Amino acid sequence: MILVTGGAGYIGSHVNKLLNDSGYETIVLDNLSKGHKSAVKWGELVNADLSDTETVREIFQNNDIEAVMHFAAFSSVAESVEEPEKYFKNNYENTLNLLKVMKEFRVRKFIFSSTASLYGIPKSIPISEENELKPINPYGESKLMVENLLKDESDFGGLKYVSLRYFNAAGADLDCEIGENHNPETHLIPLVLDAAIGKRGSISIFGDDYSTPDGTCIRDYIHVNDLADAHLKALQYLEEPFNDSNIFNLGNGTGFSVKEVIDTCKKVTGVDFEVIIDERRPGDPDILIADSKKAEEILKWKPQIPELEDIVESAWNWHKKINS
Repeated sequence: MILVTGGAGYIGSHVNKLLNDSGYETIVLDNLSKGHKSAVKWGELVNADLSDTETVREIFQNNDIEAVMHFAAFSSVAESVEEPEKYFKNNYENTLNLLKVMKEFRVRKFIFSSTASLYGIPKSIPISEENELKPINPYGESKLMVENLLKDESDFGGLKYVSLRYFNAAGADLDCEIGENHNPETHLIPLVLDAAIGKRGSISIFGDDYSTPDGTCIRDYIHVNDLADAHLKALQYLEEPFNDSNIFNLGNGTGFSVKEVIDTCKKVTGVDFEVIIDERRPGDPDILIADSKKAEEILKWKPQIPELEDIVESAWNWHKKINS
């Protein structure tokens, strides 16, 4: 049995589906503050918060939990700047609660949903796991605190963990059963698709004077199904008794600019819409591209949906379904 915290959210729900399709039984723990009950179509849902230690203990007491996949975190950079205490409490303190209960019940396998935000503004591209960790917002800081905690628990407490540092998760389940549905939405592709479907009057580009070929920021977009596959492979990695704790970047290794994303969305949807050039946002690096060779070599993982057009098409199919 695998415990999936935050399994009603965007990435957690896709991982939960793949785990069940791959023969694992799951329990999803989610307080539904950001996730959706309708996204938990597989396994059992426990509606609770990780701060509720008694309910977390009951899950371990009543089930043979062999591993935990931990997605339950707040992830809005802007909100973390406005409410840092909320992020440290939920992302760090609640993870501490979870690890304490795991230790009590001698559950030692842990897969952590981490982030490329740990790297801040990188000094070199592509970004490898060896790059300096220097987050520039409370969200990234809270994730780094968890990674440091995991290292200590691994070095001294018997925990075996894999930390997966994602770049820009995008796309939707190819069967259109689940997808991206944040409220409020902050991710570029669904915001652009909102403009295409008529929910927004326009889409803004924040700065077109970056040191990139077309002047807009370049990011590494990775399909959510490829992220799910990496979690499955990370679990299989931890199931091998002689494998040590490890950290992996997850990205395409290819960057797409904001203008490229917008143009691709126009092509896939067949809809033209207004694009506004706005002021730069503080702290936006010019380019963020992952070096995921380590995951390829050790986990035998490689993105299966690397093309931006295919990523956008899957997101558009889902977008049409939830807005019909």
